[in-house]
Amino acid sequence: MSEGRLQRVRDRVRPFPDFPQPGVLFRDISPLLKDPAAFKALIDLLEDHLRASFPKIDFIAGLDSRGFLIGPPLAQRLGIGFVPIRKKGKLPGPTESVSYSLEYGKAELEIQSDAVEQGQKVAIVDDLLATGGTMCAACELLKRLKAEIVECLVIIELQSLKGSEKLKPIPFYSLLQYD
Repeated sequence: MSEGRLQRVRDRVRPFPDFPQPGVLFRDISPLLKDPAAFKALIDLLEDHLRASFPKIDFIAGLDSRGFLIGPPLAQRLGIGFVPIRKKGKLPGPTESVSYSLEYGKAELEIQSDAVEQGQKVAIVDDLLATGGTMCAACELLKRLKAEIVECLVIIELQSLKGSEKLKPIPFYSLLQYD
């Protein structure tokens, strides 16, 4: 991995203390999205990782909403399709849905029932992994469609929250790790 490209990405992640509540250090990717060279470095790094790790992937699945910012350009680079995994009520037609717990309540994710076919290889992308609830829910949806999840990958992992442990045995990859 190019340390220069990784540093360029790291330099564009901005910390915001006490957001959205006291005691939380929010990692903001807005500066990364605003900087074309840094965003290109991000997509380059993710593309290089996936090409080196998985010779065949059929789709990138992105999580609502920041996974939609990363997933389509990554899928385009790889020459494959993009599949959105959305918050409940946002997709037309038949869907599969799953409920999951958040720190303060519950949420639901959906995928269109015909989004992938049995055995197709899918990598799931999002901006951040914290407790792992949303990513686990996305994995459950793809498992229901009998897809093969090759990996879950994110820009930022908050390691102290141990979200990646909940994903096992599914492979997990993060570019940046914070406590």
